[in-house]
Amino acid sequence: MIEILKAILFGIVEGVTEWLPVSSTGHIILLDEFIFLKGSDEFKSMFDVVIQLGAILAVIVLFFQKLNPFAPSKSKGEKKQTWNLWFKVIAAIIPSGVVGVLLDDWMDAHLHNGIVVSIALIVYGIAFVLVERKNNGKHLRMVDDVHKIDYKTALLIGAFQCLSLVPGTSRSGSTILGAIMLGVGRSAGAEFSFFMAIPTMLGASAIKGLKFVLSGVGITSMEIAVLITGCVVSFIVSLFVIKALMDYVRRHSFSAFGVYRIVLGIVVLAYFLIF
Repeated sequence: MIEILKAILFGIVEGVTEWLPVSSTGHIILLDEFIFLKGSDEFKSMFDVVIQLGAILAVIVLFFQKLNPFAPSKSKGEKKQTWNLWFKVIAAIIPSGVVGVLLDDWMDAHLHNGIVVSIALIVYGIAFVLVERKNNGKHLRMVDDVHKIDYKTALLIGAFQCLSLVPGTSRSGSTILGAIMLGVGRSAGAEFSFFMAIPTMLGASAIKGLKFVLSGVGITSMEIAVLITGCVVSFIVSLFVIKALMDYVRRHSFSAFGVYRIVLGIVVLAYFLIF
């Protein structure tokens, strides 16, 4: 029962932090430092990634109409527009997909620790504050519709996503920040980031799942229950967080998240250096 309660907490943290530019993986790693989840090392490595499937399902549910090229209510032109959006999303995930596959084992061995997470939180927190401060008060012509993002911009946003392979960076944070720097509005950038998450996390989960199977380590009934619980909770929480974030970015900048990252990073770094 205790492990199920832990899984609920992990699911809540994943559902909240997956979409906010504060790094879900970083928060999960930090949470595991203080609330130890029982299970084999192979299971926990897989759990930290596969738990994101629940969050991804929330995106599919919330944006199903926009993402569905087969919707009967769409005209021929709208269906073509939806297919083009998917092609741009696939193009955008290629850079991080290639780098992620090549460096996955190395990153697990060398980067999944509190020190790396805290430094990444601080560095990219500062970047958020600086970018938002630079754009503050300027009447810039930004791309305000996700369909208007061209292939070149999509690929460049995908290049920014490579930064998120470092725990503590934030996948949504790096892509949204990159989008803003490339002239895409916060709302359109956030949507495109959410859509990129679908194939990105499906691929990452498939890789982690395959590695777990190939490791030969069995999975217990409790571990299955923990995994399912975490996914379900992250799905439910994500439904509310995504709606709230989309409403927030229409009226506010990301500076507050940058400050949060800096403060949390300093506290965590101090903890690991002292203890």
